[in-house]
Amino acid sequence: MESRINWGIIGCGDVAEVKSGPAFYKTERSSLITVMRRNEDKVIDFAKRHGVAHWTTSATKLIENELVNSVYIATPPSSHLEYALQAINAGKNVYVEKPMVLNSQEAQILLDAVNSSKVKATIAHYRRELPVFLKVKDLLESNNIGKIISAEINIQQTSNTSLIAKTDENWRTNPEISGGGYFHDIAPHQIDLMCYYFGAVEHIKKASRKEKGISNQDVSGEVLFKNGVNFSGNWDFNALEDKDECKIQGERGSISFSFYGNTVILVKDGESESYHYENPEHVQQPMIEKTVGYFLGNNPNPCSVKEAAIVTHIMDVFCGNSYKYKKE
Repeated sequence: MESRINWGIIGCGDVAEVKSGPAFYKTERSSLITVMRRNEDKVIDFAKRHGVAHWTTSATKLIENELVNSVYIATPPSSHLEYALQAINAGKNVYVEKPMVLNSQEAQILLDAVNSSKVKATIAHYRRELPVFLKVKDLLESNNIGKIISAEINIQQTSNTSLIAKTDENWRTNPEISGGGYFHDIAPHQIDLMCYYFGAVEHIKKASRKEKGISNQDVSGEVLFKNGVNFSGNWDFNALEDKDECKIQGERGSISFSFYGNTVILVKDGESESYHYENPEHVQQPMIEKTVGYFLGNNPNPCSVKEAAIVTHIMDVFCGNSYKYKKE
């Protein structure tokens, strides 16, 4: 059992700058040992600004570094599986950005690799650990609105929305790199929360999917959970205005929230109440703290590959892909 988690980051780009990177050296019993980026000037700059002693332009060298026992993979999705398998084969724990992989077939390969090894793997569905979404879970588990009947996600975004991260090369619109389009960039967090809240999946159904240009798409689908909750989701990236909402309906009321906001609205027996929360400076830090705890053997896995594989499968079905992962 490790006494300290020594990290290496593969892909120290925009996400690692504030959202995640600093949490690896600000978390107890956790250190950031080395970082990797193919651009030498940029990786040196990142290392200097964050006080990281070592840097490299080679992912293989980072994984082979004897000081590193855990690897954060923050590259575009097309290389997630390759780097994760390299790290697993080297006996290193992995923390993988979303979307975990490109499709369900890759998810099965990664799941088999983790199950056949002694390493630990966590997927960065970090919204699970943010205060606003923990409040939703608490309200659900406290039976505030009675038996849950349904949940609905409605995401509408214009072409110039600020919710999608911008990069020099817009790889998010290239299916070979991202797995799809903008849907594959933001939906993993949203669908994961539905699975986190409602548990095992009974049935998945594709509702419709219309391509509208190379970078945008409409996606919609439905999931029936084994506890009887009906979930429907709609993502439109060619909308006239931005909308971001989720509504969970129960027998006695509803819970509403935004995936990019900090407020939860509870309507119970005709009365409305709001709860407001501020996110931490580094939004992935609560998840990374739980991941470090898991790697050290102090708490359960905050998000397993198996859980993320179900999210990947749901996304595949919603997008019309036919591959199905093995349930066992």
